[in-house]
Amino acid sequence: MVQLITAALIAAAVIIVIFKTARIVPQKQAWIVERLGKYHSTLSAGLHILMPFVDRVAYKRDLKEVAIDVPPQQCVTRDNIIVEVDGLLYLQIVDPIKASYGISDYLFACSQLAQTTLRSEVGKLELDRTFEERATINGAICAEVDKASDPWGVKVTRYEIKTIKPPLSVLDAMEKQMRAEREKRAQIAESEGERQSRINRAEGEKCEAIAHSEGENKNVSTKLKAAPKRSASSPKLPPTVSPPSPAPSAAKAAAMQSIFSSPKNISPNSANSPKPITP
Repeated sequence: MVQLITAALIAAAVIIVIFKTARIVPQKQAWIVERLGKYHSTLSAGLHILMPFVDRVAYKRDLKEVAIDVPPQQCVTRDNIIVEVDGLLYLQIVDPIKASYGISDYLFACSQLAQTTLRSEVGKLELDRTFEERATINGAICAEVDKASDPWGVKVTRYEIKTIKPPLSVLDAMEKQMRAEREKRAQIAESEGERQSRINRAEGEKCEAIAHSEGENKNVSTKLKAAPKRSASSPKLPPTVSPPSPAPSAAKAAAMQSIFSSPKNISPNSANSPKPITP
C-alpha cells in the first residue's frame, strides 16, 4: 500500500515536471519567459524545454491583427453641435517584449488615445464636413495613435468610424434641407425640359417652313423647264402696221393757204395793209 502511494506521488511529480519543462507554443504567438523574475527569452511557435521551478511563462502575446471596438463618445464640432461617434481600431503587436514591459494594458491605452484624438479631429470640422471627411479623420487618428504606440511595440494599421449620430433636431433640419434641395433640383430639371421642348418645336417649325419654300421654288423651276420653247422654223408674225393718219379737211387746207398767200394789190408800205405772216 505504501509502495503504491509512493509510486503515485512520483508519477504526479514527473507529470508536473514534464508540464513545467516542455511547452508547445502555437503559431502566431510569442511567449515571454522569465527566469527568477527577470526576462530570459521569447518563445516562438514550436516545442520548447524550460527549467522547472526556475523558468516561467510570464506573458502570452498574440501576434495576429486584432480589432478593438472604441466605445461611443460625444464630440463637439466646430459649429458647436454635439455628435456621438464610435469606431473600430485595428492594431498588431510587432514587439512582444515592449508590449509586455512597455505598458500594462496596451489595448486600453490605444482605445483611450483613439478617443482623445477623435475628439480633437472632429472639433476642427463643421457638422456637414464630418460626414464628408471620414477618410481624413481616419487617417489622422491612425497616424497619431501609431506614433504614440510605437514605444509599446504596437502597430496601428487603421481606424474606421462606424457611426456619426447627430441630435434629433439637427437630423430634422438636415432632412428638411435635403427635401428643399431635391424640390429645387426637380423644378430646375422641369424648367430645363420645357425650355428644351420649346426650342425643339421652334426649330421644327423653322425646318418645315424652309422645306415648304424650297418645295415651291422647285415646282416653279419645274414648270419653267416644262414650258414649250419657240423653234427657229416657226412662222414669224407680220409686223404690226399702224393705221394712216386722216387727211386734213378741205376747209382747213383753204384757210392755211389764205394765211400763207399775200394779195398783190396791197402795198407792203401802207398803214392799213396787213403785215404778212411769216410762216
